Amino acid sequence: QVQLVESGGGLVQAGGSLRLSCAASGSTFSTYAMGWFRQAPGEEREFVAAINWSGGITYYGDSVKGRFAISRDNAKNTLYLQMNSLKPEDTAVYYCAAAESPPYFGRNYYTTDKDEYHYWGQGTQITVSS
Repeated sequence: QVQLVESGGGLVQAGGSLRLSCAASGSTFSTYAMGWFRQAPGEEREFVAAINWSGGITYYGDSVKGRFAISRDNAKNTLYLQMNSLKPEDTAVYYCAAAESPPYFGRNYYTTDKDEYHYWGQGTQITVSS
């Protein structure tokens, strides 16, 4: 089991940048694939980005590709999301999440499926103004 706490959210103007952090505790952080999701009012939780154990494999949702970058520092037990060129439609609560890697995927595992993530942070609000 792992506990996750997001930080770095807030209010930013369109075109600006923010970096979110997700601090992990309670388990071995480097053994989990990690992801970022977001949820706007009245919407389903949307996949944003995913990263494997080592950080060598990343994947992004179409709506953020080219603007956002996911990374991790396993020595610090921390996941990051760098958000650039922010748009008002990026406004949402952002969640970090952890997924246990199945044995048949091992270190290369990542997933875009929210149902594969069993550990979630509390969320942090991002508001992008025009």
